Amino acid sequence: MVKLIHTLADHGDDVNCCAFSFSLLATCSLDKTIRLYSLRDFTELPYSPLKFHTYAVHCCCFSPSGHILASCSTDGTTVLWNTENGQMLAVMEQPSGSPVRVCQFSPDSTCLASGAADGTVVLWNAQSYKLYRCGSVKDGSLAACAFSPNGSFFVTGSSCGDLTVWDDKMRCLHSEKAHDLGITCCDFSSQPVSDGEQGLQFFRLASCGQDCQVKIWIVSFTHILGFELKYKSTLSGHCAPVLACAFSHDGQMLVSGSVDKSVIVYDTNTENILHRLTQHTRYVTTCAFAPNTLLLATGSMDKTVNIWQFDLETLCQARSTEHQLKQFTEDWSEEDVSTWLCAQDLKDLVGIFKMNNIDGKELLNLTKESLADDLKIDGYSYEKEAMENWISKKKRTSPMTNLVLPSAVLTPNRTLKMAINRWLETHQK
Repeated sequence: MVKLIHTLADHGDDVNCCAFSFSLLATCSLDKTIRLYSLRDFTELPYSPLKFHTYAVHCCCFSPSGHILASCSTDGTTVLWNTENGQMLAVMEQPSGSPVRVCQFSPDSTCLASGAADGTVVLWNAQSYKLYRCGSVKDGSLAACAFSPNGSFFVTGSSCGDLTVWDDKMRCLHSEKAHDLGITCCDFSSQPVSDGEQGLQFFRLASCGQDCQVKIWIVSFTHILGFELKYKSTLSGHCAPVLACAFSHDGQMLVSGSVDKSVIVYDTNTENILHRLTQHTRYVTTCAFAPNTLLLATGSMDKTVNIWQFDLETLCQARSTEHQLKQFTEDWSEEDVSTWLCAQDLKDLVGIFKMNNIDGKELLNLTKESLADDLKIDGYSYEKEAMENWISKKKRTSPMTNLVLPSAVLTPNRTLKMAINRWLETHQK
């Protein structure tokens, strides 16, 4: 499940973009400001809002370390801010003076790309704040930008619908019509699809546009074999132009926001819809996942930013198919199993599992019988109050098997609890 845990309503106009660091959330707006919030309790920082831009702020993004925030505006500037105190570090003016629509840091923080309404794209040195390289697309304004996870190239999307791929020297590697009516956003999954021979890596790229579609692409690039962009699939969950898309940090979920006022969360592996969120009252313009927690932020023309929290059930749904999950668990060491037990509040069982050398493969083969016979774990489900009463009367045998219990530790049956909760949600009025 996913639940709305907070709504931010501090902007005085449309919210254009939101971005997470490990500890902060940044939002920017048509009202010319950038606002910063703590992820601990979503309170606004003392030095927020950040004010410099003289026109609408279209995009904001954190450096990978989170120490620097970049913002860009219709005023033709891209500004760098110190996130510790809100001080302005640099103002970088687009050479053409054109409105800047999008900005993005490279994964190693050495460069910042800015794309403008006249089709120009600039690579800035993020340390010296000086222009490094400049290029331009053939037609249209730039509305989207994303760096590959390894930083060897980046992609821009234009209002004419073209995806253009650039290397780190600003040489155009590829250009392709992706969305007939214009691209609004694009994002790379941080996780490679697979590693091939000769150092070949495949990355998943998502793009969305005015054609109401989200498209998935598979991208590969090496200096020896060159660049390849392959269309994979189309997600057609929205009934109006899609304005934003973003992958979760682990690459297992993809979120999109639309003019239809809805937010859709997809399972990246199956491409099934996990959730459809409909709380915004106007166009959804932006969405972003937090890098280290199960949080999603969505912003809208209704001037609000909604913060959503996912539970572990959704995370497990999106982790992969059952077969992939099984393969993943098979590789667990005994220490990995112990870590998993602790995460499930089953710390008291760690000693028993270690004593029996339970690794990932053994864990998958455990049955109710082996839990009872080999590990001496009862394996049956009872009402907690009834079982506590049973134990309080100094009974040390299983109510079901009458076997001696080696431990009086009670472990929660979370699967049964979730099933009961689902039944209640379905049958309650």
